[in-house]
Amino acid sequence: MQPMVEFCINRLTSDVEEIKDELEEDPEVDVLESACLGNCEICAETPYAMVDGEIVTGENGKELLKNIRKTIKDQQKKLDDLLDLL
Repeated sequence: MQPMVEFCINRLTSDVEEIKDELEEDPEVDVLESACLGNCEICAETPYAMVDGEIVTGENGKELLKNIRKTIKDQQKKLDDLLDLL
């Protein structure tokens, strides 16, 4: 199962748009644009995305991308650890 990264179109500044475009080129990640993700307070304050339903933020686009990649890696590790238990 591939990670899903969702972006609110109301927060697609040029730096966030670049991140979205970069992630869309990654065959290991599904990217979705939504009219609203229901996190308007966060959306108004900082660049953010949702990774498999988890809110990920950053001070700027570069930090947001770093945090998205880290969240994907952390979620994959949790899944791998769970599968090891089975």
